Amino acid sequence: MKEKKHLSFTALRKMTSEKVNGWFDPRREGSVTHTLHDVVMSGLACMYFQEPSLLQFQTELEDEVHSNNLRTLFGVRSIPSSNAMKDTLDKQPSEQFNSIFKGTVQRLQRSKQLNQFKLFADWSLCSIDATLYYNSKKCHCKKCLTKEKGGTITYQHHAIQAALMHPGCKQVLPLYAESIQNGDGNKKQDCEINAAKRLLPQLHSLYPRMNLIITGDDLFSRQPMIRATRELGYHYFFVAKPSSHTYMMSWLEAYESLPALHEINDKGQQIIHEWVNDIPLYDGDDAVRVNYFRKIVITFDGLGQEKMRSTGSWVTDMRVTATNVKLFVRGAKCRWKVENECFNTLKNQGYHLTHNYGHGENHLSFNFYLLTVLAFLFHQVAELCDIAYQACRKKAGSKRSLWEKLRTYINLAVFESHEQLLRFYVDRDRCNIIDGFVVERTPP
Repeated sequence: MKEKKHLSFTALRKMTSEKVNGWFDPRREGSVTHTLHDVVMSGLACMYFQEPSLLQFQTELEDEVHSNNLRTLFGVRSIPSSNAMKDTLDKQPSEQFNSIFKGTVQRLQRSKQLNQFKLFADWSLCSIDATLYYNSKKCHCKKCLTKEKGGTITYQHHAIQAALMHPGCKQVLPLYAESIQNGDGNKKQDCEINAAKRLLPQLHSLYPRMNLIITGDDLFSRQPMIRATRELGYHYFFVAKPSSHTYMMSWLEAYESLPALHEINDKGQQIIHEWVNDIPLYDGDDAVRVNYFRKIVITFDGLGQEKMRSTGSWVTDMRVTATNVKLFVRGAKCRWKVENECFNTLKNQGYHLTHNYGHGENHLSFNFYLLTVLAFLFHQVAELCDIAYQACRKKAGSKRSLWEKLRTYINLAVFESHEQLLRFYVDRDRCNIIDGFVVERTPP
């Protein structure tokens, strides 16, 4: 694979610095100790190395050797304190982070890295799903969602995330996130559907030339969401549970049989793909017409009797045929990647998504969420394109082991670049640590 220099960490970091330097800074000029750039990049560094105490360690390194890895790797000239970072990020409008996500995805597009995410022709899958990232019984703000149980109120922040994926690709690429939050004067709490309706136009505005098939759970297979999706020119695969689509299911039951493909897989299971086109979603003269497809898996016991039956079912606006029904099922089931490969990774594999870095009064909580997802995106790009990073992953065996080592290294010595850090990990014998700095030996 040819090295993609414009997708290296250093290239992405410089692009991010350029974007942040162009942001509006709402702080009063005379009261600014640290630039907005230094604050944002310091926050990104904490998320990138999955180290909440990174600022403290790098300040100690600065005191010892008069340099630090925030400066050499992230371009930070002045390290803010944790409180200064929180205070600044709380005032920073979250919308400005969109420019970094867009800039990263555009670089992937230009290098044709997104071609592998196309399900067919020029259409790619984009899953949207919500996640909880902040939960507290004490600290809260006017934007918090509330949940009451047994007389106790819990305050929460949720986000709905759009991410590009493909059933044949391990990587998941976050495109945009919308906060699910209460607004001024709203008597009814915000919800996932309302946030999704806000997300779609923003997604289209950021990536107007990206042809997307929106995937989502049963909550989205309702007429308002389907219409909102189609009005933007997107296709959709939405889960359609029989229990929540009783009228549509009565239409299906009226058919003597549905078009179907039958096969036995290598596990001895019977696989059935069924479909029907142009049926009403619900009872009403204005009901949207949808195309329905499902996959049935039947498992047999040792006597050949049916042991278990599982079914997944979806609706779409695209015509379903014997030629494409299997591909449609693969694409529709792929939506689980946003939960398994994205949210679970961010919560359980070192990113500390649900860690309470600080709540703030305005934008802090959501901005920490965005910084975490942005760091995850950079890591996903590295897995796709960075040969040195891939060599490190192969040597480490696991992501957790790799990042534990990298965190140890950057807290002990100063590296001149991210690339040098990766080279140090792969071949430490090539390097010496002299007076707190990593120096590579000149090859003979």
